[in-house]
Amino acid sequence: MNKKLSTLLYVISLSFLFTLSLQAQDTVKVMCYNLENYTPADTSRNAYFRTILSEIKPDILVVEEITSQAAVDIFLNNVLKSFNSNYSTGTFIANTYSSLDSTNNAIFLKNDKFNFIINTAIHTPGIRDINAFKLEHKVTNQEVIVFGLHLKASQGVDNEIKRANGAASLRNFTDALSPGSYFMVVGDFNIYGSAESAYQLLLITSGSNEGYFIDPININGAWNNEIYAQYHTQSTRSSSGGLDDRFDMILYSHAISQPGGVYYVSNTIIPYGNDGQHYNKSINDLPTNTAVSANIADALYNASDHLPVYASFEFSSATAVEEIINLPLAFSLSQNYPNPFNPGTVIKYSLSEAGHVELKIYNVLGQQIKTLVNEFKSAGNYQITFNAAGLNSGVYFYQIRTDNKILSKKMILLK
Repeated sequence: MNKKLSTLLYVISLSFLFTLSLQAQDTVKVMCYNLENYTPADTSRNAYFRTILSEIKPDILVVEEITSQAAVDIFLNNVLKSFNSNYSTGTFIANTYSSLDSTNNAIFLKNDKFNFIINTAIHTPGIRDINAFKLEHKVTNQEVIVFGLHLKASQGVDNEIKRANGAASLRNFTDALSPGSYFMVVGDFNIYGSAESAYQLLLITSGSNEGYFIDPININGAWNNEIYAQYHTQSTRSSSGGLDDRFDMILYSHAISQPGGVYYVSNTIIPYGNDGQHYNKSINDLPTNTAVSANIADALYNASDHLPVYASFEFSSATAVEEIINLPLAFSLSQNYPNPFNPGTVIKYSLSEAGHVELKIYNVLGQQIKTLVNEFKSAGNYQITFNAAGLNSGVYFYQIRTDNKILSKKMILLK
């Protein structure tokens, strides 16, 4: 191969790598919020919801306790579209057992980021439906199911059984999904602690089945406890007991715990407005709330008896990029070991002929992170250790280039 052609192939391959990576990553904010029986006639709280949501700006919002399609339309047009015209709704399905409870789940999404695919209602006799909202991320084409859930409220054996039945129905659905599926469940679980059956059913693993959920906030025992004050979401008002329960949560699938594709960004779950200093108090009581401004604390108090909860997820199509080009090679580049790795990994390569060698590390944006080798090498086998201390968890690429050949492969840093 002549030098001009090899140079052209190199430029084309790098251009492809950079272009694909720049178009294949997005951080998404997912939020759940119990709206406390939001009806079409109840517009007095819209200003408070606008204050809260215009600050958070969720990309996906799942709400509980919304009463009808009319209420969904009013919330969309009078709250969300007041600060971003790109919001839309998914298909609304009223609860099967509306005679028992007229409140429902609904989803709102930014239509410049997501395509809504379908809403599937998961029925459990005698209790509220769980909704499986399936979405497609426009940039990466990743599909994700966001389950909207509002389990049975209140303490007592009968209510715990009903919550467990709802969790079992959800597990029946997720256990039937393909391994590697991206899904999460958000909403008002009404669970009082880690020992409750509903919680255990959601988290329990069974062999290679990936239908279980992961709770990134691993706290044990009864959650109605001052030591867990920073996680409480209900109630925003001392007249109803003050903040003392962790009812509202975001859990996710095994696949989302793995870098690449759809990936939970560590330590991003936020019960919005909870500064950990208002156990059994109103969210706007003294001492002054240090998590949000006084204006937002007042809005949280007046809007609902629950705090909203949100988390960030990284959507990436980089996992599909294993080799950027496929040329007849006079060298080989082996899988680095270990992979995933933390903080160092060994990269091996072999040369069947002498020549100038470059071995470089890139992030998913196509930005060069480090040059490991840039020198003339004789034919033979080589290895070099890449130390990633100081870098964030995520997907990276190691690329080797000789005078006329290039190969790139993926590696995962998991801290």
